[in-house]
Formats: sequence, structure tokens, C-alpha cells
Amino acid sequence: MKPDLIDTKNMIRAVALDDEPLPLEVIDRFCKEFDFLRLEGTFTQTRAARRYLEDHSIDLLFLDIQMPSMSGIHFYKSLKYAPMVIFTTAYSEYAVDGFDLNAVDYLLKPYDFERFSKAVEKARDYGRIASLSSSSEKSEKFLVVRSEYSLVKINIENIVFVEGLADYLRLHLKVGKSVVTRMTLKDMESELPDDFMRVHRSFIVSVKGIISVRHHMVRIANRDIPIGKTYRKIFYKKFKEVLKLG
Repeated sequence: MKPDLIDTKNMIRAVALDDEPLPLEVIDRFCKEFDFLRLEGTFTQTRAARRYLEDHSIDLLFLDIQMPSMSGIHFYKSLKYAPMVIFTTAYSEYAVDGFDLNAVDYLLKPYDFERFSKAVEKARDYGRIASLSSSSEKSEKFLVVRSEYSLVKINIENIVFVEGLADYLRLHLKVGKSVVTRMTLKDMESELPDDFMRVHRSFIVSVKGIISVRHHMVRIANRDIPIGKTYRKIFYKKFKEVLKLG
């Protein structure tokens, strides 16, 4: 999940997907009670929802889990860019799956306005912290990621390297335990400063943390990381620039 999720006016842009029209009407009615929340579309078909999400920047997705064509879990996993998500369903057994995907919340149908409000407030809190991280990362040198049901603030100087793990990333730190979050390497690369480099399709490293380079391998934090063939030319050039060896 990319940290910069909320626009400059702190308006949460949302869409809802449910194969039944009635739950969508409930979400639409509830959303109108919040001045910071704008429901930009409702969908009963996954195909239409996917097309919309590919063409529009959305902060929050209200997503039913039990749908005939594709489950909400599989739909969310298949998105190229995954916004914050609040899962909605009548089946409590799906709650664990929902939180495994770092969902903001999980609403069990039928839910009332009070319960809906709590979920939306959680989304706003996460968006505020994430937006702060994105806007101030260069000056304050930190970012915020979602990990194990919590928001974790990480000092960028404490990151040694980032490892891609399918749909997740593991941030290896100088001090403290590594942190796992649901995010793409591409998104993480865009959030880190210039002294971090992609050296492999599965790794981003802190150039300042490199101990040695030998046989197209980077030695960092007692770990040997390969320099992918397509990354070698730009890596060696930037390695010299960052360390002022050129």
C-alpha cells in the first residue's frame, strides 16, 4: 500500500463494490454524512469496478467479499494499485483473510451508522499519517507503513535494504526487527531518497550501507545481494557518484 493516499484537501475519494444494490445504497447514504468523504462510484460488477480503478485515483475501497464472479479477497489481490480497503460481508469467517491484507477495517453486515463511522474514521487517521509521511519525507527522513494491523513509523536512515516478497516487502533495518508491509517495490522506490537504488528485481539497497561490491554482488548487512544484469550499468555509475569515488 503506497503512503500518499489522501489529496491535499484531506478528502477521501472512495468507491464501493457489492453485487447487491441495497448494501451500496446504505454505503452511499452513510458516506453523505461525512464532509471529508466523497463516494465517487458504486459498482455491482467486478469488471466495471476494475476499469474505473485503473483510470481513476481512489483512496478507499468499500469491498464486499462474497460475490458470484470473484471474491472480494481475490479482487483486491489482483489490483495493480491497491487503495485502502474496508471489507463488508455477512460472513464472519472471512475476517482473518481481510486483516491479512492489511484492511483498514472489516464490517459485518448488517452494520449501523455508528460502526460504519468508526471504520471511516480509522481510514481518515491512516490517511493523515500516510500523507504526512509522503509530504515530509525529504525533510524529516521517515515514512509510515502499515504492518501487523498497525501503522509503523520508520526512520529512512535506519533502512539498510528492502526485499520484495511477492505481494509484500520486508524492510531490513540497522536497528530493530525487520518490518513487513503490503506494497510494491516500485512504489517503495519512489518514496525513498536518491541514495537508495534498485539493484535487482527483488531488492532496493541503501548505497551508503554497502560494505563491498564484488563479482556483481553487493555486500550489505552481512548479506550478499546480486546486482541484476539490467541494473548494473546505472548502479556502478550511481555508486561512484553517491560515495564520491568518481
